[in-house]
Amino acid sequence: MCSSLKTWLERGLEVFTIGLLLALTTIVLAAVFYRAFGSSLIWYDEVASIGLAWLSFYGACLAALKRAHMGFPGLITAAPVALRSLLFAVSEIIVVGFFAIMGWFGYQVLEVLSWDSMVSLPGITMDITQSVIPISAALFILCELVSLPGAWQKMRSGIDPEHEAIDEAIRQAEEDLKESKS
Repeated sequence: MCSSLKTWLERGLEVFTIGLLLALTTIVLAAVFYRAFGSSLIWYDEVASIGLAWLSFYGACLAALKRAHMGFPGLITAAPVALRSLLFAVSEIIVVGFFAIMGWFGYQVLEVLSWDSMVSLPGITMDITQSVIPISAALFILCELVSLPGAWQKMRSGIDPEHEAIDEAIRQAEEDLKESKS
């Protein structure tokens, strides 16, 4: 169940973040095109800023699911199992707690922002643009919890995720090299 949820979440976040990236790229290219011909899109700056924020927030959720955020896995892996387990548990509690607080207050702010709208596109209220905060906070927590069992198992086994990623990259490069020689 957890594996299929993780796969579904990963594919969904990949599709969504790639869609955001493509939309943002299209908006920027269109703005450059319009400015090159003496015109400009009045809504470009505001929409591009919001799009970049959305891409960052949802991209962070995808990174959380893949456990790709920066950390100190080598330091943790070198510690004894009991200390490693304690550090892992404390760090997970801090991360989930932080995003729970961020999500809660992000949700509270939406009510205040519902009365305001974008300057360049007054038909779009700020609560829509800022909904990324509570939604991505909830998604981040979900991604942390879904990826938790695998991360816990690797941590208990003493597997350093950085070394694991490096070993995988080397294996893939060697495979690619063999294929190119064939």
